[in-house]
Amino acid sequence: MMENIKPMDIEKRSFAIITELLGDTKLEAENELVIKRVIHTTADFDYVQNLVFSPHAVTKGLDALRAGCHIVTDTQMAKAGINKTILGRLGGEVHCFMSDADVAAEAKERGVTRAIVSMEKAAQLPGKCIFAIGNAPTALIALHGLIEERKLDPALIIGVPVGFVNVVESKELFLDSPVPHIIARGRKGGSNVAAAICNALLYQILR
Repeated sequence: MMENIKPMDIEKRSFAIITELLGDTKLEAENELVIKRVIHTTADFDYVQNLVFSPHAVTKGLDALRAGCHIVTDTQMAKAGINKTILGRLGGEVHCFMSDADVAAEAKERGVTRAIVSMEKAAQLPGKCIFAIGNAPTALIALHGLIEERKLDPALIIGVPVGFVNVVESKELFLDSPVPHIIARGRKGGSNVAAAICNALLYQILR
């Protein structure tokens, strides 16, 4: 028999079920809400093992958001999924340059992906940003290059592109990086996962 649950209680009940199904699995307290939010979004418990956090990545992300940092995504879908009301109250904004005419024109002229050019454009934003990459491994590769060239100093890299071509390799670039990062190791990920991680951080500050 289906449960009759009020809309406001559905999420609460879902998280209770997730906690129950995790059983004796131990999650680091700092990372727990991020992992559970991703599981809630995907219904995929593999993320317990797949999500890799650099030391205190969540705390550093929270500090950056409280300071009003912006978020840059590689898809309009991820941008749409991030809670812009909370982010705006903190002084931040979500940017996605993938559809910008100047990005498309430059990418065509140079023979590279729009993801690469959009990350280069994002590197011009003032202050540190959180980069939430859920679709394009070339965006993650471009970010790594910009960091290596000291043209970018991100507050946090959320690297969760999904797919089969250069996806695993792009994520591996960050696993030993000193840059704060949350990476979904392997082929799984997506724009919904990138947005979920951002929201998991935002909801810890305001709700």
